[in-house]
Amino acid sequence: MPSPRLAIPLIVLAQLFGTSLWFSANSAAADLIRVWQLAPADLGSLTNAVQAGFIAGTLGFALTGLADRFPASRIFALCALLGAAGNAAFALLATGLESALALRFCVGLSLAGIYPLGMKMVVSWAPEKASSTLAWLVGMLTLGTALPHGIRLAGARWPWQEVILTSSALALLAGLMIFCLGDGPHFRRRLDAPRLKLGQVLLAFTQREFRASALGYFGHCWELYAFWTLVPLLIVQTHLDLALGQSVAGLSFAIIGIGALGCVVAGQLSRRLPGAKVAALALAVSGGCCLLYPWATDAPAPWLLAFLLLWGFAVIADSAQFSALSARACPADLVGSALAIQNAIGFALTMVSIQLATRQLEAWGSHTAWLLLPGPVLGLIGLHPLWKRSAHGVS
Repeated sequence: MPSPRLAIPLIVLAQLFGTSLWFSANSAAADLIRVWQLAPADLGSLTNAVQAGFIAGTLGFALTGLADRFPASRIFALCALLGAAGNAAFALLATGLESALALRFCVGLSLAGIYPLGMKMVVSWAPEKASSTLAWLVGMLTLGTALPHGIRLAGARWPWQEVILTSSALALLAGLMIFCLGDGPHFRRRLDAPRLKLGQVLLAFTQREFRASALGYFGHCWELYAFWTLVPLLIVQTHLDLALGQSVAGLSFAIIGIGALGCVVAGQLSRRLPGAKVAALALAVSGGCCLLYPWATDAPAPWLLAFLLLWGFAVIADSAQFSALSARACPADLVGSALAIQNAIGFALTMVSIQLATRQLEAWGSHTAWLLLPGPVLGLIGLHPLWKRSAHGVS
């Protein structure tokens, strides 16, 4: 069996490649707007189709117990294969918004076996380092989200279909890597373990610590994916690309991708501070960015870019801490299902915030950022029991 020192980097790299499917359509936003005559709200609908598929998949995994009944590595590999196929079909077969929505839903369905199961695999290899290792994993999710913009930047003259097909190829490689690696030694179900009952995962919410972590995560989700969806639209709206002489794809890659660094820094901080305190700090910073963004748009272009980079850094930095807190708070044999249902509920909220933000962007302009502000505020309130305990020196 490989050592955790080898296994965790492989899982982290596979997460990077697998989650490049998530926003692959957004990297072709300008082309799709031109070819299919789409509006910004239609791009929000494409993102929400992925979110809806992800929610359906995670709920299925959680409520049936599949996430803890079968080897996580096999589920990950199969879903990576299916996600690559759905993404390729979107690039090659979609002819308009209607067919595109169905295929993006299938991609989201497959991602439900990549992101939560990747988290379970990391914890199964090194549970004692959950906060820092999950920080690397979520960092790769962030970089994977930004990766299609980077591919678009590198292949500026490629047809949009080739950019999206590159993500499919990376997802296939991710599935192969995880299939060859297998599961870690921790959290494997014993052959004589009692059978998981339908809906048993809901018992995790009876744990006070799990509820607090989940509520903080839900607030985080309200802001995160709406912000990632808005990034290229905000760049165009503020003419930041023209002012700096840079492409929208390049700036989007930088603003979203810097969140990977935020995750790693938060993971390192969690070795010295309680995870709940690190998560609260990130929520407070990103919430402040939501509040101040309308005034930041009046600043010179370099300062506006610095502001957006700070927002991109903070908006995802707390995610791994919530996952680690939730994994520690629930029974070991429900970790996969508990993380899956937490993802499902959180991503259901993202659908609302994405739709609101993209629909109001033209009318509200920079003040659209205030639609994201309730997420960090309510997340801090929900997390307060754990935050308060950590403030009193209780880990």
